[in-house]
Amino acid sequence: MQTGDGRQRASVQIGAVVDIVQKEDQRTGHLTRGIVQAILTNSTFHPHGIKVRLVDGRVGRVAQVVSLKTGNEE
Repeated sequence: MQTGDGRQRASVQIGAVVDIVQKEDQRTGHLTRGIVQAILTNSTFHPHGIKVRLVDGRVGRVAQVVSLKTGNEE
């Protein structure tokens, strides 16, 4: 279920659950799921995805926004 385009900054929010591609995974395209702690890209659009830092400290570009909010979703 894709709720947002990871290339548009407006689709990425702090606290959102996202799948990112870390620098070392760019060749394989391996996705890492986590919660956004900080948005690191200032521009409104980036062709490879908006760069974010997850709450666990990992950094990567958003491939897709899984959920805009965390917690109890119905």
